[in-house]
Amino acid sequence: MARQRVFSTGYFPAGFFPTRAPTAGFPHRVASTGDIATVEGMSFIRTSVSNGVGEIVLDRPKALNALDQTMIDEMYRTLGEWGDDDSIETVLVTSVSDRAFCAGGDIKSIREYALNGDSAAISRYFRSEYRLDQLIAEYPKPYVALIDGAAMGGGLGISVHGEIRVVTEKAMIAMPETAIGFFPDIGSTYFLPRLPEGVGMWLGLTGARIHGIDAVAIGLATHFVSSADLPAVAGSIRAGEDLVDALAKSGTSETSDVPLRKIGEYFADDNVAAIIGGLRGAVGDEWAQEMVGLLEKASPTSLWVTAAMLDAGAHSGLDECFDRELHAAEQITKTHDFAEGVRAVLVDKDRNPRFDPASVDDVDPKLVARIVGESV
Repeated sequence: MARQRVFSTGYFPAGFFPTRAPTAGFPHRVASTGDIATVEGMSFIRTSVSNGVGEIVLDRPKALNALDQTMIDEMYRTLGEWGDDDSIETVLVTSVSDRAFCAGGDIKSIREYALNGDSAAISRYFRSEYRLDQLIAEYPKPYVALIDGAAMGGGLGISVHGEIRVVTEKAMIAMPETAIGFFPDIGSTYFLPRLPEGVGMWLGLTGARIHGIDAVAIGLATHFVSSADLPAVAGSIRAGEDLVDALAKSGTSETSDVPLRKIGEYFADDNVAAIIGGLRGAVGDEWAQEMVGLLEKASPTSLWVTAAMLDAGAHSGLDECFDRELHAAEQITKTHDFAEGVRAVLVDKDRNPRFDPASVDDVDPKLVARIVGESV
């Protein structure tokens, strides 16, 4: 049974938690471990079960918990088994790192696959990542993610699709893919267009960073808890306390400073050139000029692909978005901009990518259509 997707604003309305699905034959269960990639003697996922709570701990701190293939496979297998286990009522996902919940996917490895022409490895990675994200979106039990640091890209895939997303003032959330010649994926082409007007396009195009209270304000998170109080909240959940009670002290008097009116004004369009033109024309508006700066650092091709993907996602179901994202990921990783963007940001770290074309006005619509999988 698929769980109805719910965005909460920090309280539990009637029917917030789904009726538990029958566990026998949970459709996403992995039949065997034969196809699970492992590194002998090494695991970046730790699991435990007690008091009806299954906990997954992300434990790759040196890489800020970037999801490699083994982590994706192990999470999928574990969640599949727990979905069929009557003794487990709640899933809790945490991190050992004090810097990050999960900084995204293992994009440097994807670049290596692309440079080596290993398209099969690329397809396998994204297919398995999106399969995990969809499993979380449809999970038949409460799924709680505690975010006390960076959560970007793939880190949002394993949190935003879940029922409860708890953030702190240390949470930093972003979809920075356009800066590396990629596009916002992990099902974000479904959830970004469903945020307040223009917000999804703003986050997707610019890669702008937001913090905990901002995430609650726009619907990406459900609860705010101070970082100092988070261990107590986690302890209550691990002890099997009712989730409503465990999260009863959530909330803050702080308010978000995300400029929703400006975002709705400048980013309601899906025409990248028009968005940039409007921002450039806002003389004297420091925020608008800051956004221009972010857009100018992005791959022009990625900007157009992202706008098209978000526009299509606004009228698609989650499964359709994942299918479209898989096609786009397989296509865009073949491009110059992907290899160059990852090189500049994550490999050489010179932050000076040479994208081709260098201007949004010179991007070929046929290339965008081929990546997105649409006709022109």
